Amino acid sequence: MVAVFNKELLSWYLITLKLKETVEANLSKSSAPATPTSDLGARPQPLLLTQGEEGGEERSPSARIARSPTPGPDAEWVISIREKLEQARQVDSACPWAKLSIYRVPKSLREGDERSYVPQVVSLGPFHHGRRRLRDMEPHKWRALHCVLGRTGHDVRAYLDAVRPLEDRVRACYEGGARGLPSNELVLSLVLDGTFALELFRGAAAGEEGGFAALGYSRRDPVFAMRGAMHSVQRDMIMLENQIPLFVLDRLLGVQAGRPDQTGHVAPLAVRFLDPLMPTDEPLLRTDRTRMAAAAEFDPLSGSGLHCLDVFRQSLLRAGPQPAPPRPWHKRWSQTRRVADRRRQQLIHCVSELREAGIRCRRRKTDRFWDIAFEDGVLRIPRILIHDGTKSLFLNLIAFEQCHMDTTNNITSYVIFMDNLINSEDDVRYLHDRGIIEHWLGNEREVADLFNRLCQEVVFDINDSYLSGLSEQVNRYYNHKWSTWTATLKHNYFGNPWAIISLVAAVVLLLLTFTQTFYSVYGYYEPLQQQH
Repeated sequence: MVAVFNKELLSWYLITLKLKETVEANLSKSSAPATPTSDLGARPQPLLLTQGEEGGEERSPSARIARSPTPGPDAEWVISIREKLEQARQVDSACPWAKLSIYRVPKSLREGDERSYVPQVVSLGPFHHGRRRLRDMEPHKWRALHCVLGRTGHDVRAYLDAVRPLEDRVRACYEGGARGLPSNELVLSLVLDGTFALELFRGAAAGEEGGFAALGYSRRDPVFAMRGAMHSVQRDMIMLENQIPLFVLDRLLGVQAGRPDQTGHVAPLAVRFLDPLMPTDEPLLRTDRTRMAAAAEFDPLSGSGLHCLDVFRQSLLRAGPQPAPPRPWHKRWSQTRRVADRRRQQLIHCVSELREAGIRCRRRKTDRFWDIAFEDGVLRIPRILIHDGTKSLFLNLIAFEQCHMDTTNNITSYVIFMDNLINSEDDVRYLHDRGIIEHWLGNEREVADLFNRLCQEVVFDINDSYLSGLSEQVNRYYNHKWSTWTATLKHNYFGNPWAIISLVAAVVLLLLTFTQTFYSVYGYYEPLQQQH
């Protein structure tokens, strides 16, 4: 019995052990991975396909990397790249440059001549707001606002509430969006600066009716009087970085008049105020233009200006017929002859070279200083006045034309034309003697340097110039040999009375010598013929 019992116990033990082995084997098979761990490093991982890739279309490696999860520290790097791309998409869709009109002057233009672009007396707008050296004018801005409130009986909140809805529109006008100023400070600066500018405009426009005294200012006022610092203020108000959008000035003037929605009244006032900066001194024609600017018929500027610099530029170009556009056959080459090098900006030769080719310069009586003409070897150039503010005026006009894509380059074209025309003080002296250049500078050398430095870093296409057709005519005349020979003859033998007398004497002597020779020969052969 003992043996039998041990046999049966051993059988049950063996059966239990077999069942245990079977269960453990099944469990190990179900938990094992599909791919052995040792093969993970050798086998390529399958690409993650998106909806557009399921049909077999392969995406670029960069797209696969961007969409595939990146383990480890690289994940933050990819996330930052995606954030920058999203920011670029938002900027591109918002198109913030579409409404830009007030720019910071590029460094390439302002190098070596900072004072011509940076205000020295008064700041207008956010770019130079709060500068230490311009703070002396801040109390006068508050005086102007106080005078306006006292004269109109309004509360200051009326002006703040009128300007605040324009904040987004104003920020869109400035390069960079005036990010340095918070909302309240920007609105207050627009009210202060705009009111100050309007008081200057109205005081200058009311010159025949008492000027600033009619607005409530003392005759000895240090700022609101047409003397003293007024010229410096005018020069600062023509700088590109020192502008206020014209619609803000229209709104402030409208609130003063009780008609907040009126437009088109500030532009004529601005032109009248900035008239002393005009680069011409034709008194009769300037009077006509000023009268037109002050009249209601000054429609070309009504509601179409961006700021005071733009309005002033339009008044320069619209004082008469617009400059003739470049001829179509010149436009053909504009894509292949883009220039950024001064050596390739040669429109015409300088005055000294033109004179050697028989081309003369004469004054053209018009206040449209850009209206140059050429006919029968005579280059007719309107009179231009050069004073201490001309350099800053032309530099800021050129900077505006370089920055703003929706404008022509007529001022730049004129300045480059004059730059080519003037190479030395002898050229300036000749133009001055002909009544073309009138300057208040020290000497002719300073005038020549002024024109030669105005467009040193300007990118300009000579084929887009309204003077390209005229330059072609001048150069064609210059290259004609007959005109050069005629000019040389006049210069060498008809330059002064003594040269003319010498030439006539030489001709008479030559004729007498020829006559004497003829009769000597004739007297020798005549007897021989009679003998035969």
